[in-house]
Amino acid sequence: MSHFIDLLNVRKLPGRQTVPTANVILPSRWVVGIDADQLRRAPDLMSINAVKNWLPHCFQMDDLDLVTLAARLADQAGAEILAIRARGYTVSEKLDRSPVTDADLISQRTILNGLRTRTPDIPAIAEESATNRAEPIPSVFWLVDPLDGTREFAANLDEFVVNIGLIRDHEVVLGAVAAPARHEVYTGVVGRGAWKRTGGTDMPIQVRDVPRDGPVALVSRHDADDQRLPSMLARYEVAETVRMGSGLKFCRIAEGKADLYVRPGRTMEWDTAAPHAILQAAGGTVLTTEGKPLLYGKPNWENPSFVCAGAQSARSRDQDGGPAPAGD
Repeated sequence: MSHFIDLLNVRKLPGRQTVPTANVILPSRWVVGIDADQLRRAPDLMSINAVKNWLPHCFQMDDLDLVTLAARLADQAGAEILAIRARGYTVSEKLDRSPVTDADLISQRTILNGLRTRTPDIPAIAEESATNRAEPIPSVFWLVDPLDGTREFAANLDEFVVNIGLIRDHEVVLGAVAAPARHEVYTGVVGRGAWKRTGGTDMPIQVRDVPRDGPVALVSRHDADDQRLPSMLARYEVAETVRMGSGLKFCRIAEGKADLYVRPGRTMEWDTAAPHAILQAAGGTVLTTEGKPLLYGKPNWENPSFVCAGAQSARSRDQDGGPAPAGD
């Protein structure tokens, strides 16, 4: 039997804001700091959603709640991106000469507003508003790329995504990646599992064993002229190389459609956090070229070169049987 809490006499939750006096009924698992003798059954749940929006500071969200929130916001932002592409948009250039569109900015506003409303105590770092860090970052924070694959978006390709990832103590915890043009949403919670949503249904996903004829390697569309790429690929007995844009590369490995992703070029933490979490939750790995875990909260938010791998059997020739690095 479910139990509920009457907030009429609740004055303050430990470590949280004062709760306004209100004759409101909430499920007990949503509220912290309440004694057991305050529980009672609720005759009516009609106002629950309204109350959740009204008192977001009352709720103790676990990682599954947080990834559900991230998936909903990523999906909502993705729908707005498709609407913008349908009606037309402008493309400008940022200081680093990468493109930015109206869709990037509107998507970011939607996501940040949602995160600030539901998780006001967790700071969010987003691509289009990030600055070089002047102070230490908190131990828990969101990393948001409102439109990963802007070049693909502008070229009318479907390889662009919305990334929302959560970092805790420099490590990925969970992530949601929406691919709006493909009508797909990937989610993952490290230690709990990974899922892919198509047609409104979430199905579990996991990395595959490497095919007998060798791994399928993914590379960025924009690394074609990088002189480091051939030597990185040469470490693996690759059967096929496929070029692809955005964080979808992580997700393809996570769902067992590819085995490796090598990245010699510059990426930012918001590019990789969400898909990294999904790949790791699905059984894969993301390591630097030195074989160390890819961590977050680094100076200037920049990632080193890295390699993503699915099954441990996707090993480089010089690793002496150790697992191959993995990444976005």
